[in-house]
Amino acid sequence: MMDILQTLQDLSVWQIVAGIISAIFVGIARTSVSAVLLLAVPIMASAFGAIQSTGLMLLMMNLGDLYAVKIYFHQARWDEIRKLLPPALFGLALGGVVGKFIDDQQFKTLIGGIVFVCLIFLVWQEIKGDKFEVPSSKWFIILFGILSGFATMIGNAAGPLFAIYLLAIRLNKFNYMGTTVWFFMIINLIKLPLQIFVWHNVHWTTLALAVIAIPAIFLGTRIGVWIVKKLPEKAFRYLIIAITTIVAISMFF
Repeated sequence: MMDILQTLQDLSVWQIVAGIISAIFVGIARTSVSAVLLLAVPIMASAFGAIQSTGLMLLMMNLGDLYAVKIYFHQARWDEIRKLLPPALFGLALGGVVGKFIDDQQFKTLIGGIVFVCLIFLVWQEIKGDKFEVPSSKWFIILFGILSGFATMIGNAAGPLFAIYLLAIRLNKFNYMGTTVWFFMIINLIKLPLQIFVWHNVHWTTLALAVIAIPAIFLGTRIGVWIVKKLPEKAFRYLIIAITTIVAISMFF
């Protein structure tokens, strides 16, 4: 307990500000545009270090997931979750292995490239409109499941990839949110013991920091809910595409 109190007392002004900003982004990401989460990743990494920040971000996401699931409890498309979850678990394991051999910048470049390819696919779909047919093969589903699990394990970066898949199959905004929050709550709960016992970056101190961030997370969730309620379907899709593009570009720098 004394170690936790000492750590909290030793927080710098930058760490406090970075934590508040990131917690708000986490809340927004859990209840609206999931790609917003990646805006918080570099902020947290600069304030707490790459390894420590990953564990802290996971705990904040777990807290945000609880509220998001309450909001979108009945909106999930469980047929899509059941299809994507097994390959995502494989992607989690793959990410755990690959993460030991590549550095942060190599990972960001890799994910950024993948997201760009997916964005081209999504923009082409928007241009073609109803004439475009989304691939319905198992390999298309398996690919996005593996990529989502891989990206979320290493850098909490699965939001853009998962968003592209859900937009591609043209879910309405409430089904989009319900499917997203349930899928990532399950994935994040599976990640938790891996972070605790394998990466050792989740402990009592990070839990204390995450609990302190709850008011900021809650504020972010309220902003996210407002965005979903106020934006029309088409504007919601374009907002996700725009933010995903910005995040993908930022990964290269």
